[in-house]
Amino acid sequence: MPGYHLAYVFERFPTFTQTFCVREVNELKRMGLRPLVFSIRDTSQEHLQEHFAPEWSEGVHVLPPRSELVEMVSAWKTEGKLPQKAVLTLRHWGERGDKNRIYEAIYIGMKMREFNVRHAHSHFAGIGARCCYWLNDLYGFSFSFTGHANDLFEPTDFPVQLQDLMAEAAAVVTVSDYTAGWLAERFPESRYKIQRVYNGIDMLSFPLVESKGEDASGPLVVSVGRLIEKKGFDDLIRSVARIRDVHNQPFRVLIIGDGPMREELESLIAELKCGENVKLVGSRNQSEIVEILGRATIFALPCVTEERGGKDNLPTVIMEAMATGLPCVSTRLAGVPEMVIHDSTGLLTDERSPEDFADALVTLLSNRALCYQMGMAGHERAARIFAKEITAKELVRHLVAYGKLRLDFGLLLKYPILGACYFVQWWRRLLRLLIPRGKGKFAGIQQERKVRG
Repeated sequence: MPGYHLAYVFERFPTFTQTFCVREVNELKRMGLRPLVFSIRDTSQEHLQEHFAPEWSEGVHVLPPRSELVEMVSAWKTEGKLPQKAVLTLRHWGERGDKNRIYEAIYIGMKMREFNVRHAHSHFAGIGARCCYWLNDLYGFSFSFTGHANDLFEPTDFPVQLQDLMAEAAAVVTVSDYTAGWLAERFPESRYKIQRVYNGIDMLSFPLVESKGEDASGPLVVSVGRLIEKKGFDDLIRSVARIRDVHNQPFRVLIIGDGPMREELESLIAELKCGENVKLVGSRNQSEIVEILGRATIFALPCVTEERGGKDNLPTVIMEAMATGLPCVSTRLAGVPEMVIHDSTGLLTDERSPEDFADALVTLLSNRALCYQMGMAGHERAARIFAKEITAKELVRHLVAYGKLRLDFGLLLKYPILGACYFVQWWRRLLRLLIPRGKGKFAGIQQERKVRG
């Protein structure tokens, strides 16, 4: 079988909470790329049959449990198979935090050597990306990562920080213009390698429904997400109470999802006496969500910034609702305005403003023609910008230009634009040979500081 082009390192794969990762990997395969996929955690017990076809888990290399992993690495060390830098790092690291990432990187690095893969990509600036950092440090493989939301916004106390990932990554991808600018401002020396690539959606899985049904209870407003602070569901419930009290507008709201705030939200619904208008219906699989979106009138998600700075960036559920032809009501937060164009594909309000959010919902609830107009505009925007066929090509171009992806003449014939990307890759390698960038000095200072504390 021809060789792999790159490796993907996931903390969990596949998993229902990150369906966009599954779509991305499958779209790369459809394009003709061969990704070598690793999952640090075993997801086989997550009842994935409800969400994914069985073949989506085939070919995924699941890492052994910690005890087995340590034994394997120890055996490789005894047999003299490990890079000298890996041996020294394990010796000096001791019991410092995040040591698992080093063991995981050693295991994945041995597999990448076996399959002659020299570049690894990961989603989120978390466990997978930190593992990739060590792949680069111990084996010299290039790596890249896609930064999303809280993995960028919230501070951590791990030995490998966001600034280390930014400095050592060959390419940095992020899912909105907002975070691309946010990263460039904080890490100006890495500005050249930052690329915005939107999460891709499968337009066929979220078909357009032009004629929305409506029952005796009135129009249906739908929201989807985990029941956590940054989704703003408490503000949505307060908006429901305001619409009932001030506008006397018939409607229903279904909130799909589960999470730690369920009890708190149920108490708020009881306190505001709006149980007839808003229901928490729990988790639903994709087919059930698509069916509900197909008979909804509006999609609503009042995203907010959490106390520690966490927030949504580009909620995929908004794209999916747009694909089905729903107008969307949300907040002016992070990358949301890149999806919901105010007065075009939906309406935006300031965050934590349930009164304004209620007024925006009423504007659409009382004007079905406007709903249709905005819904069609949203569908067109989703197809033009967020379809996985478009976003996957953008990702491949960036990774080929800045990573060590294997040269493939078949891909060049299929996608001639990659020729320019490979040229950039070779030119950058030549510059690194002529003008060393000082990575060894940076890594040495960083590692000695971490080891000595």
